[in-house]
Amino acid sequence: MPFAVGCLALLFPRFALFLVWLLGGGYLGRAYDHWIWTALGFCFFPLTTLVFAFAYNSLGPAGEVTPLGWLLVGLSVLGDLGMLGGSRKTAKQWNDRDE
Repeated sequence: MPFAVGCLALLFPRFALFLVWLLGGGYLGRAYDHWIWTALGFCFFPLTTLVFAFAYNSLGPAGEVTPLGWLLVGLSVLGDLGMLGGSRKTAKQWNDRDE
């Protein structure tokens, strides 16, 4: 099941984050002290929010992020920024096409 959620997260990170929040039983709550960080992550960096929760809860000792976890978080930030940049490029192409 975690593999399926991981694959889902790459394609639809907000949907996967919603499922983890709904069915995770405090998985996100253990990684983030306050709900506002999860909400901001949902809006702006959903993949990074998921990967940080995974690194915090599953990769090493409970409550610690290992160096591998930080590497994955860094890669997920790049992935989120790439999704944002790709969206902007696509929107610009559509606007140029209509003119």
